[in-house]
Amino acid sequence: MKALLSIAAMLMVINSSTGCKKSGEEIVAAAQTDSIPQLPGWQLVWNDEFSGASVDLSKWEYEVNGDGGGNNELQYYTSRPVNSFVQDGKLTISAMKESYLGKQFTSARMRTRNKGDWKYGRVEVRAKVPYGRGMWPAIWMLPTDWEYGGWPMSGEIDIMECLGHDPWTVYGTIHFGQSVAAHQQMGGKYTRSGDSYAGDFHTYVVEWDSTSFQWYVDGIKYFTATKSSPFDKRFHLLLNVAVGGNWPGSPDEFTVFPQTMTVDYVRVYQRL
Repeated sequence: MKALLSIAAMLMVINSSTGCKKSGEEIVAAAQTDSIPQLPGWQLVWNDEFSGASVDLSKWEYEVNGDGGGNNELQYYTSRPVNSFVQDGKLTISAMKESYLGKQFTSARMRTRNKGDWKYGRVEVRAKVPYGRGMWPAIWMLPTDWEYGGWPMSGEIDIMECLGHDPWTVYGTIHFGQSVAAHQQMGGKYTRSGDSYAGDFHTYVVEWDSTSFQWYVDGIKYFTATKSSPFDKRFHLLLNVAVGGNWPGSPDEFTVFPQTMTVDYVRVYQRL
């Protein structure tokens, strides 16, 4: 960061001398974007490198509720800095055990709705997940406009889900169907040997076009699904750490809090 600030300072002088003034923050942001490796055939259209001092609310909004996410989850999602913050170039979402508005756990759920919405592309997120029974981190997408109707009729794209009691396995899934009762899904999973996904940062990717989805973890393609409708509309990105719920079950006495998902970057690309 110090090197980028030095560059920014020099460019500020140059731009001032030419009559084209830009702020140091604008120049640093441009330098950081320029430092992102290019992907042949893809164009970077949206990203957050979490280089600022706080969550960038021009890119993210919070969902604040204790509704349980439709899965009987146990947390209350807040916008408090204790549950989500940016530090040392990374975003942290922290699930905490505390009494809060009738719930015994708090966490955060962030989304890019109407600030980052895309039809097709490549979403790449580098993150480290939490662990422990009852933890349910997710990197996923929902429709922005719900043109086919409510869930699951307009679809859901899960880029990465992990269950805290099995942090060696990650899942990629799409959900769809004509009603909740007729819910369908297609997905796969990848199990890592050795250290778990909670032990370090790993890169999670979905590539999505008009006919198919491909899921990757650390460059390994582990599942492909073929599906067009309802995934031919705009979707936005969500990041959250749920506590409990129908799938992971509740935390037990061995789950230590706080538990965190740390995100190094989020990058969205579209085909050239």
